[in-house]
Amino acid sequence: MKTIVVSVTNDLVIDQRVHKVCITLQEMGFSIHLIGRKLKNSLPIDRNYRTTRIKLLFNRGPLFYAEYNFRLFWFLLFTKKEVLLSNDLDTLLSNFLVSKITNKPIVYDSHELFTEVPELIHRPKVQKVWLAIEQFIFPKLKDVFTVNQLIADIYYNKYKVPIKVLRNIAPRYHFTSIEEDFVQKVKGDSKMLILQGAGINIDRGGEEAVEMMRYVDGAVLYIIGSGDVFPLLQKIVDKYQLQNKVFLLGRRPYDELMTYTKIADIGLSLDKNTNLNYEYSLPNKVFDYIQAETPLLVSNRRVVAKLVNDENIGEVISHHNPKKMAKKVMEMLDSPDYEVWKNNLKAAAQKYNWEKESEVIKQVYSKFL
Repeated sequence: MKTIVVSVTNDLVIDQRVHKVCITLQEMGFSIHLIGRKLKNSLPIDRNYRTTRIKLLFNRGPLFYAEYNFRLFWFLLFTKKEVLLSNDLDTLLSNFLVSKITNKPIVYDSHELFTEVPELIHRPKVQKVWLAIEQFIFPKLKDVFTVNQLIADIYYNKYKVPIKVLRNIAPRYHFTSIEEDFVQKVKGDSKMLILQGAGINIDRGGEEAVEMMRYVDGAVLYIIGSGDVFPLLQKIVDKYQLQNKVFLLGRRPYDELMTYTKIADIGLSLDKNTNLNYEYSLPNKVFDYIQAETPLLVSNRRVVAKLVNDENIGEVISHHNPKKMAKKVMEMLDSPDYEVWKNNLKAAAQKYNWEKESEVIKQVYSKFL
């Protein structure tokens, strides 16, 4: 079997996009070797393909990226491979160099507009370094994926490289019965809101979602995942004494996460328009909500808002004012349209699923077989 070596900079546990790609490639007949990093708090990982997690001395900042790419380069150079799959710009340089040295094909999957993320737009010198790497390598690539057509168009206009769109769509999820004891423990007789994600960071609406709960009656909010604002969210909870209304959970295995999502009454996606990356984003959580048939309340980011409006599966807000958000939530929970959204979500779950979306993967990778 031909081996595809897949590399990321995360710890592999909650990267659902990469896991879905690996499973699809494995079903095509490839052997998969996924490379990431090991953190002190990394959960155990059990996959039916090979995984390697590299322990690093540095876990953030320029030294992390330098060390990881140095280690990744030597690892890729001497490991068995027929194809290299680089995920995001922070793994691209090492993959590209190994591809040139070994004459092995490279595929690039850009999960976002990397040089426009909020962590870079306010650090122009660092942004310039990443942009230089992108400008050097991108025009030389032949097989590139990204997450939606708007980002694909931006890359094509800049680099004149054809881009395949592979959206962050969840696989068709088949729920087993959920025990009533679990429902009572999580939400009791209250309504439930959920905000989930692997990157609940600055400008993704988490702070406003927590503060909103000061004005929401008869409901609880669960924020599940990881991100750099979790310490701040806890401070807001403590400040306003929301411990009985807001619950901050860490990362959870996907099946457990989806159980929470299924029993939620509204799913939140609240990115702000502070950068192009969020403006054009189409987060995994949106499609998880669709598979769980949980009506959505989303901010008016271009791609997400269009999806929610086109499918009529929830509401779109144009602000991040906690009081106004609370009013909208209460209106949604009592809305006569709620059952309409639920019914439309059943159709959307059939329409938007990985089984259909993954056909584009086969179009590209079949030539490597």
